[in-house]
This record gives sequence, structure tokens and C-alpha cells, in this order.
Amino acid sequence: MSLAIRTDAVTPDPGPGATPARDVPEKSASAFRTIKEAADELAVPQHVLRFWETRFSQVRPVKRAGGRRYYRPEDVDLLKGIRHLLHGQGYTIKGAQRVLRERGLRFVQSVGRGEVEVAAPSAQDAESVAEARPDPETRPTGDAASLAPETRSMLEDALDDLRACAAAIARLRVPPEPAAEG
Repeated sequence: MSLAIRTDAVTPDPGPGATPARDVPEKSASAFRTIKEAADELAVPQHVLRFWETRFSQVRPVKRAGGRRYYRPEDVDLLKGIRHLLHGQGYTIKGAQRVLRERGLRFVQSVGRGEVEVAAPSAQDAESVAEARPDPETRPTGDAASLAPETRSMLEDALDDLRACAAAIARLRVPPEPAAEG
């Protein structure tokens, strides 16, 4: 009895900690992407894409049974443009919304495809962001003080969004005034 091993039928061990390569065919450029595929292509977590859907009404993936999201190629281009505005250029969400409103959907999609460059945020955007920031005297020290300026800016923008959400919730909790009789 022979115990010969076929070496051509065995895939090499990728090594410790590595994930084995799978033979997954590349999707065509016109194929729809799942939220995981879109998130991987954009190098952002899936929850960020869901969040952007709430902030940018132009992002409307196709939703199938069970709420599964499928992003069209133009959706992915728009998301790439939004990512570039927010992460690459330092725009706030409001600033990126303004670019979408003033320059249009196709412009932001072309930014996502790398066809167009967009200018850095205006001084007006910088001033409004600076006004929303706490006084340097009240800023925390220690680990929080050692954050990179980009990280600090993103966290402060997120805090501003949370404060706006809390204010909106507080307004919803106020009971309506009774209707005047007569």
C-alpha cells in the first residue's frame, strides 16, 4: 500500500496568523456590492456607511429582503467622494453636505473616481468648526491631549453631532401645548 502524496493538489500553508487565499473571482466594475464589499473597498467599517446613509440623503443603496444593502457602482463612487472630503480633505459632515448641495452629486462622484480635485475646506468652515471647539483652557490633559489633530477634530465633530442629536431628542420629549378651546 502506497501512501504517496500529490504535491500539486495541496495548497501551501500560508503560515501562522495568515488567512488562506481564496479563489474569489473579481467582480465586474458594473456589479453591485454588498455593504461588506463596499466597506472593504473604501477601507471604512460597515457602520460608517450606515451612518453616512443617515447624513447624506444622496446615498441610497438598493435594499433587498431582510434589509440587505447593495451598492451600485455610482453609490460606491459617491461614498469614495464623501470619504475623500471627510477623511482626505478634512471637511466636516456639514461641509461635505454643502459641497454636495452646491457642486452636485456628479461632482462628488467624480472626486471619488479621482477625476477631480476638491479644494480644502473654506475659512468659513474652519471658523465654524473652531467656534464649536471648547476653550483650550478647558481641554483635557494626558492621553486625550496627545491625540493627533485629525483624530481630535473627528472626535470633536462626532461630539457636536451627538450634542445636536441630544438637543433634538430633548425637543421631542417636550409635551405639546394643550389646544385652546373656544
